Amino acid sequence: MLGEKLAIFGGDPVRDSMLPYGKQFIDNKDIEAVISTLKSDFITTGPAIEEFEKGIADYVGADYAVAFSNGTAALHGACFAAGITPGDEVITTPLTFVATVNCVSYLGGIPIFADVDRDTYNIDPSSITSLVSKKTKAIIPVDFTGQPVDYEKITAIADKHNLIIIEDAAHALGATYKGEKVGSFSDMTMFSFHPVKHVTTGEGGIITTNNLEYYKKLQMFRTHGITRETKQLIERRRSWEYEMQFLGYNYRMTDIQAALGVSQLEKLDNFVDIRRKIVNCYNHAFRKLEHVILPHQLSGTESSYHLYVIRLSGPLAERREDIFEALRAENIGVNVHYMPVHTQPFYKNRGYKEGICPVAEELYQQFITLPLFPAMTSKDVEDVIESVIKVVRHYGKSSVKGE
Repeated sequence: MLGEKLAIFGGDPVRDSMLPYGKQFIDNKDIEAVISTLKSDFITTGPAIEEFEKGIADYVGADYAVAFSNGTAALHGACFAAGITPGDEVITTPLTFVATVNCVSYLGGIPIFADVDRDTYNIDPSSITSLVSKKTKAIIPVDFTGQPVDYEKITAIADKHNLIIIEDAAHALGATYKGEKVGSFSDMTMFSFHPVKHVTTGEGGIITTNNLEYYKKLQMFRTHGITRETKQLIERRRSWEYEMQFLGYNYRMTDIQAALGVSQLEKLDNFVDIRRKIVNCYNHAFRKLEHVILPHQLSGTESSYHLYVIRLSGPLAERREDIFEALRAENIGVNVHYMPVHTQPFYKNRGYKEGICPVAEELYQQFITLPLFPAMTSKDVEDVIESVIKVVRHYGKSSVKGE
């Protein structure tokens, strides 16, 4: 391998076909669960949703769970339940998918971007503290790559200033903080079930909470703001009537999705275990690569590793784009997570400037995400390792850009 010509320069690629960075793992039991639902009386809103909600709530140790059509819808619902209104400020991280921030903008709130910690890549509690104002209503921390945020420090800030914590744990189902599962620490926690996540419902999201008021609001928000519950009705109603009490959305999950989720949930611990084993292989293989920084684990936490992100330093950081393209040429489907949200055109047009989160902006220029998913074979893992070492060693010795 050493000295072997890179595929991008005409050499033979390590793989014959592209290995994606993430992919669902569907087995026959999952397929049978969906088929069974299709043959049942309920394919939209039915008993499978309640079963899935209970399964997630029990798994993370929360009192309640409300399923949504996707993770973005779930975050939107959480912001509504938290009472975010026009002009309210919500502190969050720029190192996330745009949905985390958009859910604030949907309600007229003002996203305030805190910088991230250079080691964990999660939101920096000291940056949060410096940004709290009289207009601040909530904090949305993100468990980036599956690593839990520093709950104790963030909760202390929220308690001091009477702020609501809406946790974006789209990456962190199965992760733990001081021995407890992520999903019951914050006022509301969102999990995503996109196909690249730990378990999938095709598309889907959920909010877990211990707050009954939030639970009721979330249920109504996903169904046009409608309720049939007698105790919630504003006026006396006949048995067939319902009330739309506020402007909600049609954000309901289907029983087809939920049936898949119930089946997938049975395999969650195994999926997380596989991810951690792959990470251990990567960490061992890359531990001596110069100018390659491996993921840091915050003390007292166990990441569920939705993503495996390597960080390039020194001369390799200057060649990040070349290394990225060279790995793709070897048929390794690397990716980059994420372009800081405040640098997106929409938010730049709203007045956000580059430079407000210097650590996040610097890290973005150094990241490469490697493939990581339970369906990977041992050969897939070996191919990733071989390709990374092959490409990194080449560019570590090369000084001519575009060679």
